[in-house]
Amino acid sequence: MRQTHVFLLVALLLAGSLWVYRTYFGTPRPPHRRPAGATSPGNRRVEKTDDEWRAQLTRSQYNVMRGRDTEWPNSSPLNHEHGTGSYVCASCRNPLFSSNTKFESHTGWPSFYAPVVSNAVYTEPDGNRTEVRCAVCDAHLGHVFTDGPAPTGLRYCMNGVAMTFTPGGE
Repeated sequence: MRQTHVFLLVALLLAGSLWVYRTYFGTPRPPHRRPAGATSPGNRRVEKTDDEWRAQLTRSQYNVMRGRDTEWPNSSPLNHEHGTGSYVCASCRNPLFSSNTKFESHTGWPSFYAPVVSNAVYTEPDGNRTEVRCAVCDAHLGHVFTDGPAPTGLRYCMNGVAMTFTPGGE
């Protein structure tokens, strides 16, 4: 029994150490390069230095939107948002999704079957997944999968920390 406790303690310390290393000392990913031909609504662009993004965003927003992390499942209050309105990019206020396209995916992340306009977001390969980015500021938003509902069959599985909800008519 004591061996099990020691093993668990060592495992927790190792996991914590790896998290601290990755968070504060890990090798940063190379800068993102916007794909040629990507457009945004009204050709609007927001470009900032890394220091400017760090000053504007919370740590969790920065880690997700600029560092391509993923928030914990079921951690976003947007999972439980059922009002009428728009979901906009937390860094540039680009309208991303309408509440009319939100659905309960039971995945732990806010999910939508279509962006508000086709060029509100763009996608890129991300290993065996497809990454979704804001078309205005290139922020990482989440991933899109092909197991969504009609009419598109898509599931835009978004990090809630990367969006804010703006109530109002659509």
